[in-house]
Amino acid sequence: MSKPGASYAITPQLLLRAYSIGLFPMAESAEDDQLFWVDPEKRAIFPLDTFIVSRSLAKTVRSDRFEVVVDRDFDAVIEACAAPTPDREKTWINDEIRRLYRQLFDMGFAHTVECWRDGQLVGGLYGVALRGAFFGESMFHRERDASKVALTHLVARLRAGGFQLLDTQFMTTHLASLGAIEISRDSYHRALEEALCVVANFHVWKPDEKVSGQQALAALED
Repeated sequence: MSKPGASYAITPQLLLRAYSIGLFPMAESAEDDQLFWVDPEKRAIFPLDTFIVSRSLAKTVRSDRFEVVVDRDFDAVIEACAAPTPDREKTWINDEIRRLYRQLFDMGFAHTVECWRDGQLVGGLYGVALRGAFFGESMFHRERDASKVALTHLVARLRAGGFQLLDTQFMTTHLASLGAIEISRDSYHRALEEALCVVANFHVWKPDEKVSGQQALAALED
């Protein structure tokens, strides 16, 4: 990883270019106004054809306990992702990250998958779509399994939309349990290069289209 100059020099266009060559930005903390580029030696990805949906998770997805939508409230999602939790007191999502990704959202490159229940946002994730690659940035949950349901719907949408790569940056035990794997930097760059040659469609299901859990699970089986 390397640290650039002042973070104000980073534009949405530069950020997209960085993603296209395997870099992503982080901050030391939410209070730090600087960003630095990261290109890990080991990269965590989800092979889209081997995503693991346990029997209990499939039951939750199929139940449609949550209303799952995309791109409804980007600001609320990134705010929730940045909030401290019992397992994570500090976050790397600073004001510069919020500004840049909000601009990418306005440009049509950043997206959310959101889980709502009784009018409340209870889980979700956000990331960046660039041709056939989706770069997952962060997720959160306020109710049990909400982030897992959002991730399941994301993978289903990416498969249906013709994506080839789902980058999740760093491996965790939680991600590994869902089928994430680690690959080398060189392997990741090759996979990224191939994905960027593909034209994919995040809105294969329109933003206002109701996608049922059964529909999402069926897409994972195709």
